[in-house]
Amino acid sequence: MGATGATGGALLRRLIELDIPCRAVSRTPAKLCAAIGVETPVEVVGADAADPRALRTAFDGSTQLFLAMANSPRQVALEINAIDAAVACGVRHVVKLSAPAAEPDSPVAVSRGHWRVEAHLAATGLVATLLRPYAFMQKLLLNAPAVAQGVLIGAMRDVPCNYIDVRDVADVAAETLLRPGLDGATYALTGPQAFSHPELARLLGELTGRPVRCIDLPPDDFHGHLVRTAHMPDWLASHVVEIQQLAVARPESPNDTVETILGRPARTLDAFVHEHLAMFAPVA
Repeated sequence: MGATGATGGALLRRLIELDIPCRAVSRTPAKLCAAIGVETPVEVVGADAADPRALRTAFDGSTQLFLAMANSPRQVALEINAIDAAVACGVRHVVKLSAPAAEPDSPVAVSRGHWRVEAHLAATGLVATLLRPYAFMQKLLLNAPAVAQGVLIGAMRDVPCNYIDVRDVADVAAETLLRPGLDGATYALTGPQAFSHPELARLLGELTGRPVRCIDLPPDDFHGHLVRTAHMPDWLASHVVEIQQLAVARPESPNDTVETILGRPARTLDAFVHEHLAMFAPVA
């Protein structure tokens, strides 16, 4: 579930690489079919998470569910719909993409929502594997236009932030689905190194060959900047600010969970920026 999203899409590509039969559920099945091609072990099924009957049809005959839905004001209700459909269809194991600080009193609204979904999942009695990745490296690409102009804007002061490549999250998800003994646990996932915004600006400057200035704003000002300049809806701008403030309130440090599960080091931020260097390159 969530096959067209960043993590779900990366997981689908990994399962195709491994030639694992699977079913991908999407509201836009034709678009997904065009994206993955026809010579794959993937069965594409159309269903909307807001339609419980369609979900039950889509899940029929499945034994495991990977659940990853986009952050939105409807996320909790939609994920609960998916879990209930999984129960009705006899699914035995759910791997849920969650978030750090998934707690009932979390300072991050989206994380409080993840806690509600996790609690609902626990009450079903299904085997539940919870993945709690920190900030996706891919989200840094949203900063590329500003970095290309020599600035990195945020509200984290000089505290470290864990970044992880979404492909590592997907690879871990694949292992928890395929390897007995990894299911039923909660995994906090990070990259190999935490970076503060000043350190990130310095790295981007070194790799692009042009200094990148770090601008740290008060949280309210950063929220306004995201709404006005990035045209984010209010709830999403609040989420970005809350995530950055979480790093301030709870200083982050990396762990070796990805390497332990995958048997290889997690992808580095340096390698990720190199891979997308053209997007961060200075404006001519």
